Amino acid sequence: MWKKSPIAVLAVLLLIHVLAQVDRNILLGFATRLEADLSMSNTEYGALIGAVWVLSFGVMAIVMGALADRFSRTRVVAAGLLVWSLCTAASGLAHSYWQLVAARVFVASGEAALVPAAIALLTELFEPRRRGSAIGVFFMGIPLGIGFSFVLAGSVGAAHGWRPTFIGLGMAGALIALGLAGLREPASTRANAAQAGPGSLRAQLGDVFHVLRCSPALRWTIAGLVLVHFAFVGLSFAQIWLVRERGLDAAAITRTLGVVELAFGVLGSLVGGLLGDAYARGRLERYAHFVMALALVCGPLMIAYRFVAPGTPLFYAGMAAGAFLPLAAYGPCNALIQAQVAPHLRATISGVAMMLINVFAITLGNLAVGLCVDRLGAAGVHAALTWSLFATDLLALAAAPCFAWVASCCARPSTGDELQGVTHARV
Repeated sequence: MWKKSPIAVLAVLLLIHVLAQVDRNILLGFATRLEADLSMSNTEYGALIGAVWVLSFGVMAIVMGALADRFSRTRVVAAGLLVWSLCTAASGLAHSYWQLVAARVFVASGEAALVPAAIALLTELFEPRRRGSAIGVFFMGIPLGIGFSFVLAGSVGAAHGWRPTFIGLGMAGALIALGLAGLREPASTRANAAQAGPGSLRAQLGDVFHVLRCSPALRWTIAGLVLVHFAFVGLSFAQIWLVRERGLDAAAITRTLGVVELAFGVLGSLVGGLLGDAYARGRLERYAHFVMALALVCGPLMIAYRFVAPGTPLFYAGMAAGAFLPLAAYGPCNALIQAQVAPHLRATISGVAMMLINVFAITLGNLAVGLCVDRLGAAGVHAALTWSLFATDLLALAAAPCFAWVASCCARPSTGDELQGVTHARV
């Protein structure tokens, strides 16, 4: 009966998303032990959590999204979950750096199946005026998973070591995958898969890129979502910046960052989805206005955070805004994206968006900040990290004009006002 209850489906997908984020981020809690046990350099560790993960995830997100549109969404998620869980367990058996790299490549590839298929499935199960809320709740998995990964590393990992922790996580995920594989999805989603037709995977991807070429509103929505994710670049360098240039204690500020990320990440997911739906009432341009307002409110606070005195209310408000903004944008942004494509392209377009976020915001954004800090520091520039992170805050704020343009496009009669009525015919 689970397929007759959208809330039950959402709960299952949230659980799997939390597990995915734990498996993805558990490496961070064991960084020093992994470096010692596998004789890793800092460069090798950075590549493991950066390029190795993002390149695998980014490429496979599109492929897995296209497969989810052509076949059963639940079984694509189950297959991905089984692959990443077995490879998480295999990570615990690695005895060299390259063995761990190979395992993590397949962990990333398997996890790439989850988000595109889940977003498409939730879009089909929830009515248009509740989609943003459902997707926002699903993305609570990010802050919850990150928080639980550190708790798990500090408790179970501290008592038993990293290898048993990885193996235990993998076995738990494999059991969930076997249960999920036996569940059939609702008839409506199977009908959408049939609508994709017998054409090739290449043709499916061609349809998506045709929609992107023909829809400026869709392109700017994805561009705005990518820009919002530059807030995560600030998080990557937050501890280094706060200790090195703001003079704070490393242990104390790490705990503070963890609490803020967990609390305001979860709050952002809930508030962004619920308030976005309440304000938009199913209208595309209202979703765009809502995300624009989020960027205009949070962006200046994030910028002020770089320059005000530590410990002040404005300092903590800016820290919270950086955790809140990207998570709050997920629900309304994905509701916008899903509304602008036909049902049989929903998972594929989500895969494209995830790939662009991971390549441009996460990978290139972090790389650019690192290079800028090194160059500015070598040139003797004072507060090189502060100015580099200020640039990423400006990029996050630049999402506001993107969504202003999306709102103007969606308000035109030819685009259509109602979420349910916006589709693109397959070529």
